[in-house]
Amino acid sequence: MVAFLLGKKSISSQQFDKSGDRIPTTFIDTTSCHLVSVATPEKRGYFSLKLGFCQAKNIKKPVKGELEKAGIKTPLRFLREFRLEDYKEKTVLIKEGEKDGIQIGETKVFFGDVINPTLFLKSGDLITVTGTSKGKGFQGGVKRHGFKGRSHTHGASRDERAPGSIGMTTTPGRVFKGKRMAGRMGNDRVTIKNLEVIEVKENGILIKGLVAGAKGGLLEVRG
Repeated sequence: MVAFLLGKKSISSQQFDKSGDRIPTTFIDTTSCHLVSVATPEKRGYFSLKLGFCQAKNIKKPVKGELEKAGIKTPLRFLREFRLEDYKEKTVLIKEGEKDGIQIGETKVFFGDVINPTLFLKSGDLITVTGTSKGKGFQGGVKRHGFKGRSHTHGASRDERAPGSIGMTTTPGRVFKGKRMAGRMGNDRVTIKNLEVIEVKENGILIKGLVAGAKGGLLEVRG
């Protein structure tokens, strides 16, 4: 299934399915998602399309020129590239009248057009959603890795959440890379696969389950 969209995390809620079970839901708002450009193997060595999303107040001049070339008058905040390696045999550049675009299978999208989710998705489809998780700052081992902590008695005064010893004996006499310790937590790129589409609207999609990130955060949707 071919699907490429940019959106933002909107409302996380819950509802009942047909069997009466309560399920978590997330609405992904895809308003103002535009096709900006396409990279071809002749120029880049691979097939990809660039999408723009979310209206901005100020953008840089090179970005403004790229958007104007695509016929987009709205300044867009986010630009993301989606590879089409798995669909390169089904992908062709097309032109209808004065409009240039791309056709992937039976789906046609033209430069500068707003991408409607109904072009790609329908109820029951499975999608992959990528977002950036919430940043938690610098955290200790108990919160970051779920460490048990030390005893509250036997001399462990004010030392319940200490990480404990990290060293070892003479051989090899060093701390291994990847040792679970305190450090920066969150603000990571998180991808969740096989999320079921419940409903498809012109301005977004309703999916079963939750996705990473804060409300209003950028999300990448793939089929």
